[in-house]
Amino acid sequence: MSDPQTVSVPGRIMAAEMAEQPAVLQRILDEGAPRIREIAAEIAARNPRFVLLTARGTSDNAALYAKYLIEVLLGKPAGLTSMSTTTAYGAKPDLADCLVITVSQSGGSPDLVASTKAAREAGAITLAVTNNADSPLAEVSEFHIDVLAGLEKALPATKTYTAELLALYLFVEGLRGGEGAAAKDLPGLAAGILERREEVRALAERYRFAQRLVITSRGYGYPTAREAALKLMETTYIPASPFSGADLLHGPLAMVDNVSPVIAIVPDGKGGEALQPVLDRLRGRGADLVVIGQQAQVEAASAGFALPAGVPEEVQPILEILPLQQLAYEVTIARGQDPDAPRALAKVTETR
Repeated sequence: MSDPQTVSVPGRIMAAEMAEQPAVLQRILDEGAPRIREIAAEIAARNPRFVLLTARGTSDNAALYAKYLIEVLLGKPAGLTSMSTTTAYGAKPDLADCLVITVSQSGGSPDLVASTKAAREAGAITLAVTNNADSPLAEVSEFHIDVLAGLEKALPATKTYTAELLALYLFVEGLRGGEGAAAKDLPGLAAGILERREEVRALAERYRFAQRLVITSRGYGYPTAREAALKLMETTYIPASPFSGADLLHGPLAMVDNVSPVIAIVPDGKGGEALQPVLDRLRGRGADLVVIGQQAQVEAASAGFALPAGVPEEVQPILEILPLQQLAYEVTIARGQDPDAPRALAKVTETR
């Protein structure tokens, strides 16, 4: 007879790592925040005039979140880089007075390391944000922030993503001399959301046999839409298309009909207000609309998951993604697959 402790239970690792997130968020606030503020103060003193963000996969969605923070809270231009311009084409941009932030869970992908090294040689201030202080990326960067998530074994990134979001928020707050007060209640709020597993299981029944999904949001919620689509695709194998609500209205809305499942992340704030015309159009087309976000919007939708009210909009993405991670997990389990080990994927993806 097999030893029960050695039997692999599908999704066991991903479930455990999702459950760790409140503790990881608290660890960053308690142990990581002082060092993040120190680094932010050093970089702020050098007054970079613009910011470039470099990342791939889940970390690319965290970088997009940082882009919103930098442009909204700091008023500085920020952009996402195309690494192949350096690694494949050998471009040599002038990056004097530029801050280049490279976000990576492992810090091991050769293209991230090469492009960061090239950026530093081109005059940029370089900051690596990783879950591995001993990584090659941390070594070639001038500054490094450890997101303190601990070893992540499941292939779908969960706790490292929310850790990256919080670390990036605290860093951007530090650049403007703030202490990140908006984040202080996040660990407790995250724990409360993760305890509502039965609500997510009920939502998962809607998508067990889905052939495709559309996921939309605006503002700070848009990175959440992209990350939710990635999690669903890599675990459930359901094609999930993420759109900014503004882009959805420019053409893709035509593919939505009365049997099309749509997930809308509706922030409590300006992003949610900007999304309202999109929600109205989706309801008008009879879409099967599920809302993650404001209670009133959930009540007006086919179904949904209400998030805590009163949370500052700039940190809501750290909470928004939690039920969507659980949704990816529950749909995958319902479809008889193992979310810990999606087919054809490796934990560290090495691109050049």
